[in-house]
Amino acid sequence: MEGIIMDIQKFCLHDGPGIRTCIFLKGCNMKCIWCHNPESMEPGPTLMYRAEKCIKCMACVKVCEYGIHTVEGAHHLINRHQCIGCGKCVEHCPEEALQIIGQSMDSNAVMEEISKDEKYYSSSGGGVTFSGGEATLQFDFLTELLQKCREKGYQTALETNGLIPGERLKVLSGLTDIFLLDYKATGKAHETYTGVPVQGVLETLKSLQEWGSCVHLRCPMIPGLNDAEEHFEAVRTLQKQYSCIKNVEIMAYHDIGKSKWKECGKEYLLGELKTVSSEQKREWEQRSIAT
Repeated sequence: MEGIIMDIQKFCLHDGPGIRTCIFLKGCNMKCIWCHNPESMEPGPTLMYRAEKCIKCMACVKVCEYGIHTVEGAHHLINRHQCIGCGKCVEHCPEEALQIIGQSMDSNAVMEEISKDEKYYSSSGGGVTFSGGEATLQFDFLTELLQKCREKGYQTALETNGLIPGERLKVLSGLTDIFLLDYKATGKAHETYTGVPVQGVLETLKSLQEWGSCVHLRCPMIPGLNDAEEHFEAVRTLQKQYSCIKNVEIMAYHDIGKSKWKECGKEYLLGELKTVSSEQKREWEQRSIAT
């Protein structure tokens, strides 16, 4: 089976216990305005353009059969609606100002990459983490990979936003050792900042509790958006209510993904926000502890 892979990262230390290989799948069903992987949102390939590298040589204009590139003086315009992600312009760009994110891989090829670091999983208590985007949107592909990992004895973790239909969640619960479940905001703020209501996330958490799954609750914290006391109170309450939550991780805002929004042709609405200090993160962590 084949899927669309955004990236494969080795020796990851922050996506579950131990040393891990992280497989990032394309496509997402939320539109979080702070997303640090905006290139993951579309299910297909995404063309990235780095203006600071472009020398306006016109090579992309000449090779593109679909006319998506236009160079007018100092401006390089891209009609992304006509782009099919063929990659010809990337191949002919002499300064590597263009890049295609998202490639088709079959499950055997992915497992070959995963297996290269097998010795690190066993020695560190690590394993394989599937992320995105939202990996569960490629359900059949993800399920096949999880099954193959189970056969190999690799510990598996699934980073998810929690918008998973019940019948699919049940299947995944039998193949996943750890759910890294995002809890992004409380109440109406969740829909305001992600585009969808929070209820689906809470239903997923309820089901994982019933099935005895292991959940690590991950809370992206964005200053001025979701750092109100209402949200921290909800995080504390969830810990008391659901014994399946084994720990809570505060993921403080970082502006590392800001430039990528422009590179993939999207508008970033939080351009004035700065990376959160370690002191602020520690304060948020204290406020999230259930007593």
